[in-house]
Amino acid sequence: MKNRSLSKKYSLWGWIFVAPASLLIFIMSFYPMIRAFHLSLQAGMPGNMRFVGLRNYIRLLEDDLLRTAVGNVFTYLVIQVPIMLFLALIFASILNMKQLKGRGALRTMIFLPCAMALISSAMIFRALFGVTGMINFFLQELGIISSPMLFLTDPFWAKFVVILIITWRWTGYNTIFYIAGLQSIDDSIYESARIDGASSVQQFFYLTIPLLRPIILLTLIMSTNGTLQIFDETFTISPTGIPAVISISQYVYNLFFRISPQLGYASAVSYTILIMVAILTFIQMKVGDRKHEK
Repeated sequence: MKNRSLSKKYSLWGWIFVAPASLLIFIMSFYPMIRAFHLSLQAGMPGNMRFVGLRNYIRLLEDDLLRTAVGNVFTYLVIQVPIMLFLALIFASILNMKQLKGRGALRTMIFLPCAMALISSAMIFRALFGVTGMINFFLQELGIISSPMLFLTDPFWAKFVVILIITWRWTGYNTIFYIAGLQSIDDSIYESARIDGASSVQQFFYLTIPLLRPIILLTLIMSTNGTLQIFDETFTISPTGIPAVISISQYVYNLFFRISPQLGYASAVSYTILIMVAILTFIQMKVGDRKHEK
């Protein structure tokens, strides 16, 4: 009886300590989500909203600009995320080599872009690829082009710049995860592989990648979620949101602040991001678990 009473006392104190954080999470995260869903069922101007049911969600299916934004985001996702994670794996493998000199400094250098403000890193690339930027200057000096290229407005090159920004900024972030994972792998596994004649490339594909599978899955989910919610990079490249680069988050921003406030419809569009994140995360976890079982 005394042990049971002590257990209840500990449980009560546990809830007391957890309650403030739980309350903050509810107020800052869950309540806005509930309020946004309620708002997505309404239409009208602020202060004069009326219930319209699922009309905003039906409108989603007829919105060409939203389809363009979704297509842009999935283009970034399909092209950028695999490239970024593969580069992060290569960098992590190199930076984990014990014979490499200056590993600490190199790790700091590769992580530095991630420590910069999002808007700052995007503005650097906007300056580089602008009409009077360094890229156009060098291409003209080398005789490759005769007049400046419109990198930031051309549908293909604008996407390329956005992908470049995301890759440059977040590769180092994922590299740190992989380095931590590599340091938890016993060196004897690689020593055995070297004795058996496995090359560095074979060790990378047949040892490193399989052993880091749980961390790769984690970074894949985080990168997917981040890409689906991309805003700063596209906003810096095109503040008005040209169709070539506009993301879903930027479209939501435009609906709230640039076009006459459409709070209900903007909330419905924002829920498309939540639904896509949930579906893709579920698929990735299922596929990852299935591969892990094999």
